[in-house]
Amino acid sequence: MTDPFAPVLAALARPGRPSSDYDLNPGFSAPENIRLRPAAVLLAFQDGPGGLRLHLTKRSSQLRHHPGQIALPGGKVESGDPDLICTALREAQEEIGLAPENVEVLGMLAPHETVTGFQVTPVVARLRGPFAPRPDPGEVEEVFTVPFAHVADPLSYRIEKRRWRGTWRSYHVAPYGPYYIWGATARILRAFCDRATP
Repeated sequence: MTDPFAPVLAALARPGRPSSDYDLNPGFSAPENIRLRPAAVLLAFQDGPGGLRLHLTKRSSQLRHHPGQIALPGGKVESGDPDLICTALREAQEEIGLAPENVEVLGMLAPHETVTGFQVTPVVARLRGPFAPRPDPGEVEEVFTVPFAHVADPLSYRIEKRRWRGTWRSYHVAPYGPYYIWGATARILRAFCDRATP
């Protein structure tokens, strides 16, 4: 029987490279001597009757930063986190109720630098068993899944632009149904897609 996670493992076995919010905007660059704050997000894939799916969140509209945006579970490193994997697992438990013991970490992607000053390391994992999300109402409005086929298809992605701080800025998007996946989340998923597509 074919392992449904074989495409994920194959993607992780291929080389990747760091990405950044500046990739599509060569005229922009991070401020000199900026000290990036470490963070981690979890790409949690789950197998089911319809195949592999990835868990995503819609951030609460009440949040100060990025309200209502689509995101991967995750956040900044805290002092008690021994490593980035622990950060991703802790944040996933806090945000969507995903118990760490229900997660098998498969690997990590190259870090992504955000325009907000974070260096985000994506942790790729699979769920060991059933999972019923319990979103933290203070942070997460909704938890939903998208098919692996959507994440891994280059045709799912396009580039859009909008005015930001007085000038035009380009960014990746990967819309799925009613969900507008864009910015750093779409860029991280695009980096995974690049590795998933031989």
